[in-house]
Parts: sequence; structure tokens; C-alpha cells
Amino acid sequence: MRNPLSEKIVTIPPSGIRKFFDIVSEMKDAISLGVGEPDFDTPWHIREEGIYSLEKGRTFYTANSGLRELRVEIHNYQKRKYDVEYDPDREIMVTVGGSEAIDIAMRAMLDPGDQVLVPQPSFVSYVPCTVLAGGEAVPIELEEKDEFRLTPEKLLEKITPKTKILVMPFPNNPTGAIMRREELVEIAKIVEEHDLFVLSDEIYGELTYGEEAHVSIASLPGMRERTVLINGFSKAFAMTGWRLGYACAPEIILKQMLKIHQFAIMCAPTTSQYAAVDALRNSDEDVRTMCESYDQRRRYLLHSFEKMGLDCFEPLGAFYTFPSIQRFGMTSDEFANRLLKEEKVAVVPGTAFGDSGEGYLRISYAYSLKNLKEALGRLERFVNRLDGRAAETSR
Repeated sequence: MRNPLSEKIVTIPPSGIRKFFDIVSEMKDAISLGVGEPDFDTPWHIREEGIYSLEKGRTFYTANSGLRELRVEIHNYQKRKYDVEYDPDREIMVTVGGSEAIDIAMRAMLDPGDQVLVPQPSFVSYVPCTVLAGGEAVPIELEEKDEFRLTPEKLLEKITPKTKILVMPFPNNPTGAIMRREELVEIAKIVEEHDLFVLSDEIYGELTYGEEAHVSIASLPGMRERTVLINGFSKAFAMTGWRLGYACAPEIILKQMLKIHQFAIMCAPTTSQYAAVDALRNSDEDVRTMCESYDQRRRYLLHSFEKMGLDCFEPLGAFYTFPSIQRFGMTSDEFANRLLKEEKVAVVPGTAFGDSGEGYLRISYAYSLKNLKEALGRLERFVNRLDGRAAETSR
């Protein structure tokens, strides 16, 4: 019998995030700090709009690119929040989550052999989507000394004549790193000089902490024409299960993305789209409230890490911390597996997000303070036990 499988697919490893989630789902009394999903319910007025759309019988296909009403609201939202404008009729499309938008952007833009620069540690989908589109993923290894930001020097080191796309994964999953305006300006200069395109994943754009709000690279002079902007509703609006995202891009790119979407998906869920219209119009206060809660949890985790002697740079975006466990002399995978086995706490090894994540863990604070306190108590007990063993060994 012939091999029924694609060699390309077989060589792609499964997600390192889901591995620990699947284990913990079968383990009694385990606490997971590994999944990047808000613990808040979708705000009631958004759910109500979804329910109302069902009651009114709005259960048919929408346009392939999504409800025009929603595309107009996406235009308004991007202009209001990030000072960037896209034509709702030609430059905005609604997708099944931000992940679909990443996938079809890669497929619309890449030819075999084209290189995609992927700053890492970063979201697990960028490299597989590049490979599936026939491109070559080239990691840019970010470092804690730079607060896991992309520097001009690191970018220039990796550019070749085959480079076509630069992924900009900020605010970053898993590190929580952000890019400031002045830093983006330097990156934009290099992008223009080398005639590159940018895939800017801004799904955590609303979730930033400190004085400076998120800045979209698409808002900088000359960058709108070179950028595919990815965003969605899962994180900021606590709508993970609604499976809704969107892409904003120049018409020449979006037209081809839409073609793939037509054949593979048809359209995003209709009920979710009606709910998303309300989310964009009426959720500023809800988002602020959730963001304030995340910030409280963020500060609690950083204080707890300091107390137990875990080094961790201060993340200013998303809802993750990325503490270092290098002093224990274990790999990230070994540490995470032992923590799960001995204390029933699930975290994600940093290597799930690229080789440069070795020596780190991703710990999400999209959980209640009650769960965080219990989990961090167990983590502290585990760390103290390791420190005790290290002290015994050194005698």
C-alpha cells in the first residue's frame, strides 16, 4: 500500500502547548497555567447580540470577506485605536480566528524557497504555516538582555536575497515583550531598504501595561503598503470559542487571501460576526476592566517569582510571564515535566516557542488569583525542594 501521508505534514511536530494541556485535562487536582485563554466570560452584551442574531434567523452565509457592517467597524476600530485606515470593501476580511489569517497570508504571498524571518520565542503557528506554504522559516533568536525585543542588528544578520516576509509578533506570546514606537521606526527603515513585507500579529494589542499603548507598525510612514495586519477577538474580548479574527492588508494581497478563504472556508461563523459588531462598538470599558485585572495578576506573579528567586524580566504585553529556570541546570522540558508530576502544575516549556526558549517557561496569568496563588505555592515548594537538593550536593 502506498504511503497516504504528505512528507511535509509528517515532519511538522505537533504543538508543544497542547501536549501539556492534554495531560493536565486527565490529571485529578492539577492546575494548568499553560493555556492562553482568558478566564473571563465573554461580556454579556456581546453574547446577547449573538443570541439575538440566532433568534432573528440570521443563520445564513455572509459575504466571503465577512459582514460589511463588521468590516466597517473593524475599519473604525483600527483608525480609533491605532491610527491606521483600511478600506472595508477591499482591504479587510474576516477569518476563522487570527490563525486562519496567518495561514492564508503566508499561502497568498510565498513561493517555494522564499524566506520568512520569525523572531523567536514566538507563537507556535508561524513556522508551520511558512512550511505549509512552501517557504523557509528563518528564526531570529531574541534575547532577554534586549527584553526579547527585535533589534535592528539581529534583523540585519538574517536578511538574505531570498527574504520576503518579516513576522512581527508583538505584543509577544510567550514572552510578553512589546516594541516601542522608536524601535519600530528603526525596523521599518530596514524593511523598506530591503523591500520586505511584514506580517504583524497584533492579537494582544489591547493588552499592554504601562504608559505607552500598543503601536501598530502599519501606522508608520510607508509601512501600510507593506503590512498584513492580523488581529481578532479571542484575547481582548474573551471570545476564544467564537473563532473570529481578521486581516487588514493592501488590496493586491487581500484579494489573493480571500481567494484561498473562499475555497477552504467560505465565510467565518455568522453568529460570531454579529456578536463581534457589538464587541467593537460597545466593549471599551469591558476591555479596560479585564486589562486592569490582568495587570494585577501580572504584578502578583512578578512579586512571587522574586520571592522564590526566579529571574523574570518584566513583560509589558499579553498575559504571559517568561521566567528563567537556567540556574537549576535542567532543560525547560525536564523542569515542566517534573513540576507537573511532582506538584500537578502545568506550564509550557519555552522550547515550544523555538530553540531560543530553552531555559525558560511560559506561565500564563489568564487565570483567577485563587488559582494563581495555589499554583505558585506549589511552584515555590518545588523550587525550594530543588534548591535544597542543590545545597546538599554542594556540601
